Amino acid sequence: MANENLPFHPSPSIPALNLPTGACDAHCHVFGPAADFPFAPQRTYTPVDAPWSTLVDLHEKLGLDRTVLVQASCHGTDNAAMLDAIARSNGTCRGVGMVARDVSDAELQRLHDGGVRGIRFNFVTHLGQDADTDAVRELAARIAPLGWHAVVHFEADRLEVLAPLLKTLPVPLVIDHMGRPDASRGVDQAPFKMLLDLMEDDRFWVKVSGAERITKSGPPYADAVPFARTLVTRFEDRVLWGTDWPHPNIKKNMPDDGALVDLLTQIAPTEELLKKLLVTNPSRLYWPETI
Repeated sequence: MANENLPFHPSPSIPALNLPTGACDAHCHVFGPAADFPFAPQRTYTPVDAPWSTLVDLHEKLGLDRTVLVQASCHGTDNAAMLDAIARSNGTCRGVGMVARDVSDAELQRLHDGGVRGIRFNFVTHLGQDADTDAVRELAARIAPLGWHAVVHFEADRLEVLAPLLKTLPVPLVIDHMGRPDASRGVDQAPFKMLLDLMEDDRFWVKVSGAERITKSGPPYADAVPFARTLVTRFEDRVLWGTDWPHPNIKKNMPDDGALVDLLTQIAPTEELLKKLLVTNPSRLYWPETI
């Protein structure tokens, strides 16, 4: 399969915003390198190599101390690249994996021992076939005893159908990228209102990442800010943020990760909100033993 993804930004800026100690990038990826960690044959896209060493250098430049790696569909259910990165991190990295419906208890325990604290389900057309709803129910029940959560990635127009299923699951639910609303339609659009209603249930969390994905105006993503700020100010104890590096499936205007960090001055406009978003909340979900 041809490599159709853009390379990540070659020289991201140093942000003006000084992040609090312990700040976490709660949504990013490692891809390959393919020579060591091959991509899944059934993948719908081929990313550029984006190894752990490059991510470490980026985080040092941005002022980020901790990392949550999210398994992406291009690696399928082979979590090896992610587990290798976590093992190299000296405890500063956790993971969200992807598993098959018939995953063994022994494999789930191996993932837990390797630093995984949740699994991801995709309901996004360009990433291939939707997660099977019966498998979602079964897997959620199986990961509950481990204290894990489920991460759900969906297109905004899917939420109306998905919400009843999500409300039945016996684990915390983390919603990716603000539920991917169309930023040009404003915060009063129906899918975003549905997301706000869902967030009234304290089992739900949301990532205020993906400004570059929901924008219609492009950089500096001003049209995405009201969505993120609404979520941060209304649900300050259940919001997370991440760069989404290396930004798979972005077709133009590859984000400057330093600029994404500086956008936080508008998304979380007080020191208290910023600390909850970047330090306190990810600690509760991924490093509860440190609290």
